[in-house]
Amino acid sequence: MTERLGLIGLGIMGKPMGKNLLKAGFPLTVWNRTASRMEELVALGATGAASPKEVAENSDIIITMVSDSPDVQQVILGENGVIYSVRAGSVVVDMSTISPQVTREIAALLKEKNVDMLDAPVSGGEKGAMEGTLSIMVGGDAAVLERVRPVFNAMGKRIVHIGENGMGQVCKLANQIAVALNNLSMAEALVFAAKAGADVGKVLEAIQAGAAGSWALNNYAPKILRRDFSPGFMVSLQQKDLNLVMQAARDLNLALPGTALTYELQKALQAWGLEREGNFAVVKVIEKMAGVEVKAEGRRMKDEG
Repeated sequence: MTERLGLIGLGIMGKPMGKNLLKAGFPLTVWNRTASRMEELVALGATGAASPKEVAENSDIIITMVSDSPDVQQVILGENGVIYSVRAGSVVVDMSTISPQVTREIAALLKEKNVDMLDAPVSGGEKGAMEGTLSIMVGGDAAVLERVRPVFNAMGKRIVHIGENGMGQVCKLANQIAVALNNLSMAEALVFAAKAGADVGKVLEAIQAGAAGSWALNNYAPKILRRDFSPGFMVSLQQKDLNLVMQAARDLNLALPGTALTYELQKALQAWGLEREGNFAVVKVIEKMAGVEVKAEGRRMKDEG
């Protein structure tokens, strides 16, 4: 029997994920705080709900894809939340990026109602969500993962069971450390080349295929050269995730100097009102300190306009 799915949260990631679930043939009930965001999926065959509680009433597997720990707590545990109507034997799958500790607390409360939970944050950004090629990092019971795997297969290409509840979130935070530092290293490399007067486009072509090559260089550097900072993943969300990293690191008495530096540099972007730009806009902070702007033909001094 086909599982009935619920999807709560239809933002940059949630909406394309919902489209892929519909394309795969799953019956889908959706809810979003801004109701107008449900319209496109409803037009494609989804059923709109009035609350997370109503989503749970009509679903066997309920997926949440919202912004932060308090948001997940609200849609699952808050007024008209999932927990008030979810049936025993159902599964709640949180695909947001939140605190591992909050994940464990929610999982324990759901378990009291004989409801399983998976934490399954994703990597791949809006592009991966649209193409159904997300990397999905799963915490929770392995047998529950096997039940949900056909659902994950509609949204992602790499599905890895990391461990017990909370470990999916631990993996995602490790991922965000690497993302942030890759973006910073890319920014510094491009600004260095620009300041030295090199053709940055040619520098990029030369280093992409070597040991310096990375997803960021392939996907973000060309956008920087075009001065296109439209987000696949916004600065504000990157900062939210890095804040989670720093909180977890404090709990572990762990020093993460590179991550801390990137977090502080991106605060400048937030102060400049650029929190809705792509997280690779950290290059603008490095450009500001260097007095140059990265572009394909070489360098342009900032005071040249």
